[in-house]
Formats: sequence, C-alpha cells, structure tokens
Amino acid sequence: MQVMDFDDNNILTMIKCFFTVLFFFVVNIFSCESQPRRVLSDSPKREFRAAWIATVDNIDWPRRGQYNSADQKADFIRILDEHQRSNLNAVMVQIRDACDAYYAKSLEPWSEFLTGTQGKFPVPFYDPMDFMIEESHARNLEFHAWLNLNRATFKRNTNTIPDHISNTRPDWMLTYDGQKLLNFGIPEVRNYITEVVLNIVKHYDIDGIHFDDYFYPYPVPGQTLKDEETFRKYSRGVKNIEEWRRGNTDLLIKQISDGIRNIKPFIKFGISPFGVWKNASTQDPSGSRTIGGTTSYGHLYADSKKWLQQGWIDYIAPQLYFDINHGKVPYKALADWWAENTYGRHLYIGQSPYKIKTASWSTSEIPNQLRYNRLNAGIQGSMFFSSKCLTENYGGIQDSLRADFYRLPAIIPSMSWKDNIPPNPPRSIIITKANGKVSLSWLPGDKAIDGNENYSYAVYRFEKSENMNLERADRIVYLGKQTYFNDNNAEKGRGYTYVVTSFDRLHNESDASLTAQTSYGSQ
Repeated sequence: MQVMDFDDNNILTMIKCFFTVLFFFVVNIFSCESQPRRVLSDSPKREFRAAWIATVDNIDWPRRGQYNSADQKADFIRILDEHQRSNLNAVMVQIRDACDAYYAKSLEPWSEFLTGTQGKFPVPFYDPMDFMIEESHARNLEFHAWLNLNRATFKRNTNTIPDHISNTRPDWMLTYDGQKLLNFGIPEVRNYITEVVLNIVKHYDIDGIHFDDYFYPYPVPGQTLKDEETFRKYSRGVKNIEEWRRGNTDLLIKQISDGIRNIKPFIKFGISPFGVWKNASTQDPSGSRTIGGTTSYGHLYADSKKWLQQGWIDYIAPQLYFDINHGKVPYKALADWWAENTYGRHLYIGQSPYKIKTASWSTSEIPNQLRYNRLNAGIQGSMFFSSKCLTENYGGIQDSLRADFYRLPAIIPSMSWKDNIPPNPPRSIIITKANGKVSLSWLPGDKAIDGNENYSYAVYRFEKSENMNLERADRIVYLGKQTYFNDNNAEKGRGYTYVVTSFDRLHNESDASLTAQTSYGSQ
C-alpha cells in the first residue's frame, strides 16, 4: 500500500484550494440572492389572442412553390399546432389578396399564391377554407376570414387571367402607382365587394369577417388619385372630394355590416386600420397625442373612429406598429387613445413582432407593450403580425408567450351587444378514477331561451378545500368542444373538485352547477 506524504507544501496547497472554493461558493450565493426574482405576468381569464396568417406573396402560408394539396394541409396544421401550444384562441387568415380567392365557392379566381397560376384549382382538389375552418375549430381557435378590399392587381405583376375583374370591368378600376384598385366611388363596385363578402358569410362556418388597413391607397409622392370623373357622376351632393371618398368607405362598411347581421348575426365584423386616426396636434383636438404624417382619416379616407361610434363593427385592431419610445407616435399614447374611443366595442391591439427583424427592435419591446396593454381595462387582447414571427420565434417572442404572457389559456371576451344570454350548463357528469388518472364525461345542456346550444366547454379543477373561483385562469384544465376530459396531471391520492361549464358561440358562459369530486386517497 502506498502512503501519501503530507509535507508542508501539500498542506499549504490544500488550504489555498479550500479557501478558493469557499470564496466562489459564497460569491455565488450572494450573487443569486441579489438577482431579482422573475415575476410572471398576471394572466386574465378572458383575452383575445390572435395571429394574422398572411397568404399574399406567401408570407406565412402556403410556402412559396408548395403547390401540392397534402403539403399545404400539413403545413397549415403545423402552424395551427404551434399557435395552439402558445394558447392563442383565434387566427385571422387572408383568403382574398387581390380580387382572388383561397376558397372554392368564390365569385373570383383562385389565387396565384395558392397554385402558382391565377385561376388554377388545387391538385388534388380541396377547398382550402373549408379545411382551414375545420382544423381551426378542432383546436378551439376562432377563424376570421381576412379580405383585402381594394387591390385588384400588384405592381410587380399585372398578368391576370381574362375573366379577372380587372379585365372584365376596367371601368371599375383606378390606376395608382402601377396598381389597379377598385373604385369605391362607384355604387356597383361597393355592391360587388359586399356580394363577395356575403357569399363567404353564407357558405362558410366562419367566426368573423376581417379587413385590414387598405381602403384608399397610401399616398405615394408624384402619384395622383384620378377619381374626379367618378366624383362628378356620383357625388351624392357632397361638395368636397375628400369628404366624398370617406363617405364611400363609410357606405361600404355599413352595407357589409348590415348584410352580415341579416344573414348570420353571430359572425363578428372587425377591422384593423392604420394606427393613427387623427393627430390632435395638427388636425383635431379629439385625435391622439401624436404627430404622425399619415392618418387613417386624412390620407386613407377611413373614418375608423366613426365605425365604432355608429356600431357598424364589433371590434377594432389598430396597427400600433410603433415602439414605446417613438418620438412622434409613441405606443402608449396611441394605445390609451384607442382605449378611450371604443364606444363599447372591443379593442385588440395590432402588435408588430416582425419589427424585431426589420427594424431591429429590442426583444423586450413587444413584452413591454403586452404588459402595458394589460394595465388598461379598455384593451381586450392582441393580434400579431404575422404568424411566422411567432412560429419562427423572432427574438424569443414565442418563448415569452409560452413561458409568461400566454402560459395559461384564455377565453375570448363575449360581446354583450350581439348576445348576452348565457347557455344552459352541461348535464349528467360522470367521473371515474383509476391508477391516479381522472376521467370526466358529460352531456350537452338543453338549448337556452335564445335557442343557442352548448358550443364549447371549460373544465376547472380545484383542491377540495378551496373556494371555487371561476375567474382564476390557473384553474382551467380544459377548453374545447369535446364532451370528455382525461386529467392526466391529477396527483395520485389527492382530492379534487371539478367544475364543468359551457359556452355558446359568442363565448357567454353558463353557471357552475355541474360539479364532481374525487376523494383524498382514492385510486
């Protein structure tokens, strides 16, 4: 056996090593203690959480050159699965880019971005919108059909098929900056656009109709909007051409709003306008405290505030694509202004995570905006442009949603002006427990007095000794359309109280009369 010789040098070396380790251990303890603990954001029970899925120029879907139907379906499912994991509850899917279509029952030709050639149908054939609606609803996501209203052709490509509206009705077109646009001043054009929208409402099980910020074109230096002849012919007695243009847009919005309500009153109608309505500094004291150049009212002839005031739309999602420290259009001032001017309708903020890449925004900018939104009771949620910014995790934004802001599920806010009658609760709950796993099933409740049936359900789980507070999002363990739930995360031997409620199509919630319990120690 070898015996170690502990001379003075060895002892001195060991003492030095001991104190070195001790030093770093102490430093590490105090360093950890000095770091501020991460505080998670409060997660509201009700909040609108959506992503825009842009199809124009293949921004989000389908992928460029992806013309096989099976590949398109698989990719769309991938996108929905990502958003479902992030606890989003709605998607705004662009189904009309330029007087074209991503759906079969259309008055307009198939989009070139879907099949590579305008007018060519998908191979193998399928109806993309039917498919997308079904898959969205299967994941408890609302599906809002997003349409561009004014664009007929693109600057880069005017090679349209002969029966495209830009060729069959050239008298309906305005040419501006190399594009052909529908002329809102012609009554037949407004009727045509309305027909396109209402055709979708009639034939598809959508949850909403959604328009973006394109009404009259954004100003381009050196370009003139040549609609004076139309103004003279259809002035309606209006003397000022700018007032007349705004009136044309108003007539179109009201006409579509009335049509939706007459056909399917449960369908929501929302618009995402440019972020600034008017500037208080230069235009109107009732405008926002901004000094932006372009305004929705003055340049795009879109009186977005009026549409809320008149009750023509159910929600507005202004595109607040400005950072908090913006010198002329600061995010907070604009968000506050919109929250004060909703006239009882819903306000969802259009967020711009794409600027993390295109404008080198700080990765903390969008999280800070979301925190600010939640401080204002007048803001009911957010929409993100665009989908791939989340699915590709720009600047870690999807991680932030999943780990913090959207770590818990949320129910879409109800709209009392459309429906304020709650559904009847589900009935006949059955609960079983085996090997620590709890399974629940139930039957739909009877129709409510307004004829609405149970459309979806929530399951809440509480400790048996706990007060049943249904406003706690952290107690929701299931949201969906199925009439059963398997609680694979129940702790073996614990006792729980489960509450099952129902929702109608517009997210009114039933009472909490349906409950079931498991006992402590039961298997």
